[in-house]
Amino acid sequence: MSIPLVLFLGAVAFVAWRHLGLRLWQALVCLLLGFFLAATTLAPDIRRLVSAALSWFTGS
Repeated sequence: MSIPLVLFLGAVAFVAWRHLGLRLWQALVCLLLGFFLAATTLAPDIRRLVSAALSWFTGS
């Protein structure tokens, strides 16, 4: 993951928290899910999928 993607996802989470009614405990559950998911054997596949989707989206 690149820093701009992390910043973009952080901005989306902030907007969801401020304007869409995302509660703090829900954001924390999603954060913990991400950390635990990163420690599984699915992490490389997820990383490849996100990279492929970003490459397709940006056209590079």
